[in-house]
Parts: sequence; C-alpha cells; structure tokens
Amino acid sequence: MDELLEWMDYIEDKRQQTKVRHKLKDIIVIVLFATLANVDDWVEMEYFAHYHEAYLKKYIELKNGIPSHDTLCRVFGMLSPEILQQLYGKWQELLNQNEGEVLRKLICIDGKTMRSNKRKEGKPNHIITAWSKEDGFSLGQKVVNTKSNEITAIPELLEKIRIKGQVVTIDAMGTQTAIAEKIRLKRGDYVLALKENQRTLHEDVSLYLNDAEIKEELRKKGKYKKTIEKAHSQLEIREYYQTKEIGWLPQKKDWKGLKSIGMEEKTIRKDGQEKKEFRYYISSLNEDIELFSRAVRGHWSVESMHWQLDVTFKEDANTTLDKQAAENLNIIRKWCLSILKMVEIFRPNLSMKKKRFVISMNPAEFFGTGIKFLKTRYFEKEEGKQFMRMSCGSFWRS
Repeated sequence: MDELLEWMDYIEDKRQQTKVRHKLKDIIVIVLFATLANVDDWVEMEYFAHYHEAYLKKYIELKNGIPSHDTLCRVFGMLSPEILQQLYGKWQELLNQNEGEVLRKLICIDGKTMRSNKRKEGKPNHIITAWSKEDGFSLGQKVVNTKSNEITAIPELLEKIRIKGQVVTIDAMGTQTAIAEKIRLKRGDYVLALKENQRTLHEDVSLYLNDAEIKEELRKKGKYKKTIEKAHSQLEIREYYQTKEIGWLPQKKDWKGLKSIGMEEKTIRKDGQEKKEFRYYISSLNEDIELFSRAVRGHWSVESMHWQLDVTFKEDANTTLDKQAAENLNIIRKWCLSILKMVEIFRPNLSMKKKRFVISMNPAEFFGTGIKFLKTRYFEKEEGKQFMRMSCGSFWRS
C-alpha cells in the first residue's frame, strides 16, 4: 500500500489548482477504502470518512478536512478512467512481483450494462471488460453506448491490453472476423463461441461435431474430455470435443489463424429428468483438449464477476448519473473485488458480501493489522501438458 500511495503522488491532476481544496489521492483512497468497507453511495462515503478520519490520516493528508459527497462525485466525474485503471494495474503489478512464469492465462471478454445509470431517454453505460481469470483482475475496459456496439468496442479494448501468448475467450457477440484478426495480430490465441449470428458456420460445425462416428473417433484419439460436477441439487456432465481436421470447412480462409473447432456437450440431470445443451467454438489453438476445455469452462469467470458487482456491490441499484463517475466507480468495485478474493478474513470461505460486512465493523483493524493475502497461481510442468496449483507465497499488510 505504501508503494501504491507513493505512486499516486505522481498522478496528473487536471483541476484548476488554485481552486483545489482536496488532493486527488485523498479522494481516491477514501472511495477505495469505503467501498471495501461495505459502502455503496457517495453520501455514505462522506460519513465513512468523517467517522474514520483519524485512521485515514495515517495514509492521506486531509489538509482541509473531509470532502463532501458532492465533491467526491464531482472529482470522480473529472478523473480519467485510464488513470484509475493504471492505478489498479499498478496494484496488481506489485502483487505479482517475483512470481515466475505463469501458465497461459485466459482473458475473458464480456459486457455489462449499469442499469441505473441513465437519464430519462438516455442510454446507461455499457462496459466491456477484459477479465483475467487466473488473477481475478480486470486488465482493461471500454464503455460503449449500446450492446450492438460491442462489435466495434472489442477491437479498441484489445488494442489497449497485452494479450501476447494468452488465450482470449469471447461470447458469440464478439465472434467476428475482424476481432479474430486483431487477436492474432497481437499474437494472442482465441476461443470464440458460435451462435446464430454466424449461422452457416454454426450449422457446419454443429453438424460435423454431432456426427456419432466423428465423436467416437475423437474419443479414441484423446481429443475428448469429460467432467462431472454436482451443483444446485443437480448433476452436470460436461463433454468436450476438439479437432484440427477442418480442411473441409468452407469458411476457414475467412478466419485468421483458425486451427481447430470444438464443442461442449452439457448434460443436466435433476429430479429424474435430463436436459442437454450444446455449445460450439472456433479456435486458433492447436489440438489441446485440456487448454480448450479450460478456456470454455473458464469464460464463466467474467460473468461471475458481473454477478458479484450486482450482488456484492449493488451496482445496478447505484444511481450515479455522471457517466465518467459511474465508470470510475465500476473500476473501484473491480479493484475491491480482486482484493476481497485474495484476503482471508475472520474465517475461511466467507462470501465476498460477508467479507465486506466484516470489514465494515472495524475497517481500521482490517487495513492496519496483519491481514493475510493469499495468492494462488497456475504453473505448467515442463514435461507434458499437466497442470498443478501452487501457492506462490503470501505477504502481510503491515
């Protein structure tokens, strides 16, 4: 935290300095700490800062006292989201020092609408996020006006982040030739979902992979994986198929770097009934059923993050109307979510929501005493394609 606070001193403050009463660093720290401590709106943030003023002064100056809730909101409306995202990135960079070489990461891209952020006939913010599954961390984001604009916003987001050597997963909205080309030009790999927006390609892939003889052949060749999970009082069986035999595919030349196609066959059994779901994918990956299945299953992490923003941080209930302030709050929430995932508070396996509640009862104890941050990373063995989870150490907040 000390290193991060020092880095904040170099942030460019574009406000008229003769009129500035509260440092930009002070305002960012108040909002960050308050959000971690179960505070969800600007007025409560002001109250939080007043109640914990003596403690906050250990980190920030507060030369002119506590800023009002209007000041907090106004300054967040002026603060560049790129600057705040850089701060968030600096935090993650500090945590990841000396971790060694990490297994290829999944970068999951998806969008979420901030439903309460609109005026009358206006449009709410729709934010596309690039989420690192292994880190539980947002690599970057891009605001668009409507869901249909994801197609143009995703390449702009990809331009801002580093994807070299990593695997990008996107739902069917982002399955576009220009997006696949952008990923390959930046030396990343892709696993893109297929639906009716690519009707002919979807139909060709589904017919091929549902052929009984093809499926049996893939099983024999080891291009198949099966998992069984019990969740929500139901049994979920997932079967993954992948093949590089795509010379027959007419659209192959249209997709830069296309090397394989794949399928997830999901069987849900509950109360004596069975339901099947099929999902189809195109990919620049070579045949590697472990990596392919991890990418398909791992895409849920960005959807889980969106769910956490609503359930844990009540994002859809927040009525901040200033678009830039709302986007900056979205970054702060993702930052807090990544912190909450790493900390062990009170007892193991607390939900994110409960962790915020525990912090709210005594924020000074959380920030000021030895709270253990647990970091877990995935490493790849040098031989073969087996994976193992390893603890990469821990550090103590002093």
